[in-house]
Amino acid sequence: MTTTLAIANQKGGVAKTTTVASLGAALAELGHRVLLVDLDPQACLTFSLGIDPEDLDLSVHHVLTKGLDPTEVIIETEDGVDLLPATIELARAEADLLTRTGREHVIKSAIEALEEDLGDEHYDWVLLDCPPSLGVLTVAALTAANGVLIPLQCETLSHRGVGQLLDTVHDVRRFTNRKLEVWGVLPTLYDGRTNHARTVLETISDTYDLEVVEPPIPKTIKFAEAPAAGRSILATSRSNKGAQAYREVAANLVVRARRPRPKPARKSTPKPKKG
Repeated sequence: MTTTLAIANQKGGVAKTTTVASLGAALAELGHRVLLVDLDPQACLTFSLGIDPEDLDLSVHHVLTKGLDPTEVIIETEDGVDLLPATIELARAEADLLTRTGREHVIKSAIEALEEDLGDEHYDWVLLDCPPSLGVLTVAALTAANGVLIPLQCETLSHRGVGQLLDTVHDVRRFTNRKLEVWGVLPTLYDGRTNHARTVLETISDTYDLEVVEPPIPKTIKFAEAPAAGRSILATSRSNKGAQAYREVAANLVVRARRPRPKPARKSTPKPKKG
């Protein structure tokens, strides 16, 4: 069974794209078949994996707005993961989808069509790199996902931002995906040498009443250097503490994925009154 995980936070600069690329590579190292989906018009994930978006004729934009078969767009990468790339054209997708019936389900439909095409060769994981907004594409990603992982910078805890995302998750559960689960918060850019970072890490669980996915991802310059090589940090700095942290997080997510998936609660119907 494919596990579809949305990595989302409408706040930029929280290492969301780094998390998608690194977790994808770590899961591939564990022997899983992984598809990464770049849903950000800035195409940072695509560029980070060594692909120049300007050289692409087809992208996820054509899958979502033109109904193109995903298999015609997917690219194999050197990190052992497959990629559904983005280009700047994706910026038009919000407007293109806004008036379309069923727009919330476009990503879910594309993934289901892909699973049907691949059959027994289906992906074990589909990781969705959501744009830094709570627009149509993020809602569509949450509608397609089994779970959502929230990267959260340990330096600046944006209570309001995470609260807004959780409100969106609540609405998605009500209207388009009753099985969506919040898998937790992943602390990123963590500097254990500072009191502030340690305090933030200690209070995340109480602040949001969410699981904290461990270990926290340490701050390291190696994350900034990896995209220049077109690879994830697991390839460019294999023994780096950041690479090792993502390996541990990936292993913990594999365990998390094995939990029984919840069944949506059924609305109870009142029993008829007796005579």
